[in-house]
Amino acid sequence: MNVLIIGSGAREHAFALAIAASGRVERVFVAPGNGGTALMGGKVCNVPLKAVQLQELLAFARESGIGLTVVGPEQPLELGLVDLFRKADMKVVGPVQAAARLESSKVFSKEFMHRYGIPTAGYRVFCSKESAEAHIGSLGGERFPQVIKASGLCAGKGVIVAADRNEALLALGEIFDDRIFGSAADEVVIEEFLRGQEASVFALCDGRGYRLFLSAQDHKRIGEGDTGKNTGGMGAYAPAPVVTPEVMRKVEERIIRPTLQGMAEEGYPYTGFLYVGLMIDGGEPSVVEFNARLGDPETQVVLPLLKSDLFDALLASVDGGLDAVPFEMHPGSAATVVLASGGYPDAFETGRTITIDPAEESPDEVMIFHAGTALRDGRLVTSGGRVLSVTALGSTLQECLQKAYRAVDRIHFEGAYCRRDIGAKAL
Repeated sequence: MNVLIIGSGAREHAFALAIAASGRVERVFVAPGNGGTALMGGKVCNVPLKAVQLQELLAFARESGIGLTVVGPEQPLELGLVDLFRKADMKVVGPVQAAARLESSKVFSKEFMHRYGIPTAGYRVFCSKESAEAHIGSLGGERFPQVIKASGLCAGKGVIVAADRNEALLALGEIFDDRIFGSAADEVVIEEFLRGQEASVFALCDGRGYRLFLSAQDHKRIGEGDTGKNTGGMGAYAPAPVVTPEVMRKVEERIIRPTLQGMAEEGYPYTGFLYVGLMIDGGEPSVVEFNARLGDPETQVVLPLLKSDLFDALLASVDGGLDAVPFEMHPGSAATVVLASGGYPDAFETGRTITIDPAEESPDEVMIFHAGTALRDGRLVTSGGRVLSVTALGSTLQECLQKAYRAVDRIHFEGAYCRRDIGAKAL
């Protein structure tokens, strides 16, 4: 079967590697892909179509005999790609547009969780600066920090944690007056600050049942010690020790099952990937956010730890019967370190030549997933903020991190930056 993967990041590179390994897959097309997927060769090739070109993607899928399409990023889900492909009788992995609102609308997500008793922070919704400022002004100092979120999609960056009233008012001015999040912040959610440790749980769903990947913990802040601005993610590791078997049991009973039941009751059974961003305090999990796809960089640690055939599971998420498909994990751990362009997540330059010294470890131990890379005149160059995601596998997290950082030190481009404390919390 031919497979189409939609997206251009390290997540999609990881998908391509895992799906191409299946003996049931003939060819893998990545639209638009990146320099890494372009270099894979063999079964894998890039297609010059953007993830938001829905009609063009559908036409390509028909013409190329695509048997399964896998959606990586959130934008095509918000735009209704799954609905479009299903209407054309094309098999596609992902939730329909209405179900994808769990990610594309923070307001919908919070209201959904409130309806079904899913644990999450208390919240209020605002559509004007004046009403939001009045709310902030009514809060006593003991109620801070407060978390201010754009309701719409912001590539993982539409969240401001305000330590006090002044920071909150400044943030509201930037959101409503300066429009730093654009139309994504036409509605704003202000919610209570949850304390504890963050972690992520990922499920692959077929509308009724689900299968769980290993838990993970990512590192959103640009600076070491979790300081500085939010990014799309600077590294991750799996499994996350904070997600104990007891915590996972609570996540399933209190979050995943009620979510799937609620989605089915409201008329849009949830299929595809469900990302549950958690805050865990004293062994009690609460939802920070839902995503309607696998996370990045978490994908780069959870997929390499999947021992079973990913393609078989993806097909079952569309056809049903996911519970009957093998879904076994490798023992041990995985860690990934993101190499970013200097200046990210603010302004940065692209077009920097990337060189990679010969590998010390085998490709089964260390994998370099490309994100913001491109091939230009035979050279591999930077083309984005997050450039590469360096993943290592091992029997312990410490072993993984040592391998990953050794591999990071073999990669060179002007302005390269990474955090050197990935996984420190777990260690």
